[in-house]
Amino acid sequence: MGQSLKDIGSIMVLFGCDVADGENNSCTQLLAHSSGPSPAAAAAAMSEVEETLKRINSHKGVQGIVIMNMDAVPIRSTMDPTLATKYASQIKPLADKSRSVVRDLDPQNDLTFLRIRSKKHEILVAPEKDFILVVVQNPNVEG
Repeated sequence: MGQSLKDIGSIMVLFGCDVADGENNSCTQLLAHSSGPSPAAAAAAMSEVEETLKRINSHKGVQGIVIMNMDAVPIRSTMDPTLATKYASQIKPLADKSRSVVRDLDPQNDLTFLRIRSKKHEILVAPEKDFILVVVQNPNVEG
C-alpha cells in the first residue's frame, strides 16, 4: 500500500495536507492504517482521518467528501448518507472504466487521478487499491 499512498499525494497536497515528510507525514500514516492497525493505532488513525477530512472540507468551494470501499460502499463521508451513496454508486463504475481505458491504452500504466468538471461541480477522484477518495467542489467559488 506504500506506493499507492504516494499516488493520492496529489489530492492531499491540493487540499493542504503536507506530504513533504514522505512516509512519516500524517496523511500517509492515517491512510496506512487501513490494513489492520492495533486498536490504539486505529483510534489515532481515525482521529487523523477526521482532522484531514475537516481540513479538506474547510477549503472554499468544497461541498463534500466521500471515501468508499471497492464495493462502492461509502465508509466515511462528510455528505448526507443518501447523497454519499449516490455519488459512490455513480463514481465507482466510472473510475473502473477510466482505469480500464488507461490500461487498455498502455498495460504498464494505471489511473491515479480523475477530474470531472461540469457547470456546477468539479468531482476529484483518487482511486487507490482498497478505496476511492472523492471530493466534490464548486469550481465557481471565488478564492
